Amino acid sequence: MGDLTRAKDHLTIEQVKKKMKEAKDPRELQRWHIVSTALIQPRKAEEIAKCVGVSKSLVHKVIARYNRKGIQSIEVKIGGGRYYEYLAKEEEKQFLAPFFQLAEKGELTTTREIHIAYEKQIGHSVHKTTIYRLLERHSWRKIVPRSRHPKADIAAQETFKKTSLPL
Repeated sequence: MGDLTRAKDHLTIEQVKKKMKEAKDPRELQRWHIVSTALIQPRKAEEIAKCVGVSKSLVHKVIARYNRKGIQSIEVKIGGGRYYEYLAKEEEKQFLAPFFQLAEKGELTTTREIHIAYEKQIGHSVHKTTIYRLLERHSWRKIVPRSRHPKADIAAQETFKKTSLPL
């Protein structure tokens, strides 16, 4: 027979229910649900896991963190984000500023130029997809000329081709 999984009473049950309603993402709600279940009806971790629909190890982790650190351990966003970055977002914005200015003047700016400057800035080579992702993060889009004018009269063009004199 295993021990019961209990949560310390950092908050009352009503406060925990309020926190569940205010949860910002599904994972935070799930963590609050685990704490709520352990507060209301302490039982084995396997039973809590089955009730909430998570793994036994997650129940152990959440309750241990909650008992040790309190509310902050539940409200912290776990997972996701930019773990590996060469430059912070603000630094990237400053790096791209001259290229944006050139493009606004109508001068041609290529990804090759940006790639070379980026490698020079960070001090080593990077794959070309790094540059494309960088440009996408900062809403840079490829603008190409239209293949034809939107107000073009195709019928008039065809008659002109038929009636014009050959060179």
